[in-house]
Amino acid sequence: MSLKAPQAAEPDRYGRLYAFPTVSGSETPIQYALLERGLVLVGGRVSHKACADVLRTFEKQARDQGLGAFFAGAAGTHKADDYAAILKDLGRFAVVEGKVLSVRESGNLIYVNFGRRWSEDFTVTIAKRHQPAFISGGVAPKSLSGQVVRVRGFIEERAGPWIEAVSPEQIAMVERR
Repeated sequence: MSLKAPQAAEPDRYGRLYAFPTVSGSETPIQYALLERGLVLVGGRVSHKACADVLRTFEKQARDQGLGAFFAGAAGTHKADDYAAILKDLGRFAVVEGKVLSVRESGNLIYVNFGRRWSEDFTVTIAKRHQPAFISGGVAPKSLSGQVVRVRGFIEERAGPWIEAVSPEQIAMVERR
């Protein structure tokens, strides 16, 4: 197996280098097969939009078919109003989907609220210093109110379940059916 990395690949803050492994003789990344079977989730920081779109297309196939992580009750994917299930993934990467009820600012943070009780309900926070990147990435925080979104990130707990969003790739609008 060979490892392919983006041309200007830089290790992240933990020294990890993101790559697209392939089987010898193939140009197709292994991630595609893993995603379409629901065995992995697309990360929250795929900065190349075209790449993120392709990866999310493969993940969508698994979601639509209820495979792997998208099988009913599977760990790692949650509805925003199922706080107990979200907290079972405390410290782990997960995908949470739900309707944003309100967006509020306080201090240096923007709070994207999925429930009425901030002390219990699921919340996403965005540091105000990141707001320009979200806006230029097509995810203006104030526009999220009333929208159904899918959020990717590590589950933390601050009174209730919470994800800190540091890049617009972590938040995607959900198609209405």
